[in-house]
Amino acid sequence: MEDLEMNQFKKISITTLTAMSLIGASLAVLPQPASATTNGIDTTVVDEKWGKPTVIYGGGLSESQITETEKLLGIENPENVAAGSVTGQDLINYLGDGSGNTSSMISSVLVQKQDSGEGVDVEIVTPENISQITQDQYANAAITAGVKDVKIIVASISKVTGESALSGIYKAFDVNGEELDQERMEVAQDELETTNEIAQENAGNEEFDTAKFDQAIIEIKQSLADLKEQQGELATKEDVERIINEALEKNNLQNAVTQDQIDQLMALFEKYQQTSAIDSAEVKEQLKNLSNTIQDKFGDALQQAEDSGLVDKVGNFFSQIWNAIVGLFN
Repeated sequence: MEDLEMNQFKKISITTLTAMSLIGASLAVLPQPASATTNGIDTTVVDEKWGKPTVIYGGGLSESQITETEKLLGIENPENVAAGSVTGQDLINYLGDGSGNTSSMISSVLVQKQDSGEGVDVEIVTPENISQITQDQYANAAITAGVKDVKIIVASISKVTGESALSGIYKAFDVNGEELDQERMEVAQDELETTNEIAQENAGNEEFDTAKFDQAIIEIKQSLADLKEQQGELATKEDVERIINEALEKNNLQNAVTQDQIDQLMALFEKYQQTSAIDSAEVKEQLKNLSNTIQDKFGDALQQAEDSGLVDKVGNFFSQIWNAIVGLFN
């Protein structure tokens, strides 16, 4: 009798493990909705806050590569778009750093102003070539720099890390007479590099989720701003570490992000809170919009699972497992 029950238990265990693997695979292949994405930028008409959308090409592109990039960005009528390029010298001017090497600047951006309150929307149309930096990381860093209420499309004709695209966004504002604060631009670049480095170090880590990490970065900024508003002074080093840990735990990342990476975030956010972004009402509004976009993505993923029938299948599966276990004792 014991042998029979043991065999039944083994069968249930094997079935459970197999089914769980299949469920995990099903969840993994569900198409992931893009976050912080645009509905495109219409270049067939001139109906825009700057008069025309602005495209900033990477200064390292040849004429033929510019034409290719133009197509990638979906520019149908070039005459309706203001065009410029970003150079190594621009990088030095905006960030106070860099080699001044223009030839390596390949990423390009198409930028369009939106109505007040619309937030920062980013779409990477060549994710196969800009695979390290996410749309939300671009949006998050751009908000730090003072960018607000814009649609941004990012493209690259070849594989790049993508950091220089942020300089292209700054150049688009510059050529349209909107000056951004240099200190905030420098911190934004630091933010992009730090968050990207941590995300890359956690590539393949099942306990790490990039979208949740992007959300945690937003919540850290919001908490630092709230503390400054409530106390009338900046967060202490201990406050910064506590706020970072709370945001990571809230987003189930406490077991993924290492202490060394937390130290990197502490260094970043101690610099961040020294900028005017910390008590900017515009930053608060832009972060709220971006947070809503990221959270909508989580809801869309669950809805996809429900629409695919996966949620019902999971429920039925566990019901069958329970009935089988009960059957062992009957």
